Amino acid sequence: MRGAQGARQWCWRWRRNPLRRRDDVFEAWIVLIVWTVMVLGGTLAGLVTAHAADESFTRLRHDRHAVPAVLVGATGSAVPAGEGAAYDHVRATVRWTAADGAPRVGTALVESGHKAGAHVVIWLDALGRPTTEPPTTSAAATESTLLGVGAAVALGGLVFGVGGVVRWRLDQRRYNRWEREWERLGPQWGHKTP
Repeated sequence: MRGAQGARQWCWRWRRNPLRRRDDVFEAWIVLIVWTVMVLGGTLAGLVTAHAADESFTRLRHDRHAVPAVLVGATGSAVPAGEGAAYDHVRATVRWTAADGAPRVGTALVESGHKAGAHVVIWLDALGRPTTEPPTTSAAATESTLLGVGAAVALGGLVFGVGGVVRWRLDQRRYNRWEREWERLGPQWGHKTP
């Protein structure tokens, strides 16, 4: 019985009632639309974003490939990145052989601590330029999921904010009507309270 009473209280704007105003019905529609768009639109935006990000990461993994290279100069030590942690890659000048057999020289990210002449692995893009290593499948899945969740939350927040502004405007309109009604009917009740 308590559940039915809660549902009646929650849906009071939808029931026939002599005290129900047009603004109440309008507000009920606004709330329904906002929640529907937040749930369905947020889910759709999250799925589309996650899918697009996953395709992008898959394309990166397909376009980039690892090649052996030789360090031209020593890499030195890694730069500290926090408590006891060190980023283990540094930018260094390397020499490698391109797909057409021509020798190439450029800068690429390599593991730190190597001496000149050491053999390292670098990553090249589809045009043969040095680039970063593409994300692993698990890292790409995690990042795609986070991007999808972020898109869903962003859309939900935007829609919730717009709905809040519309409801605020409705409240302002109601307050103005009440003020006009009070100014009209208040003097009929005798004197006003100072």
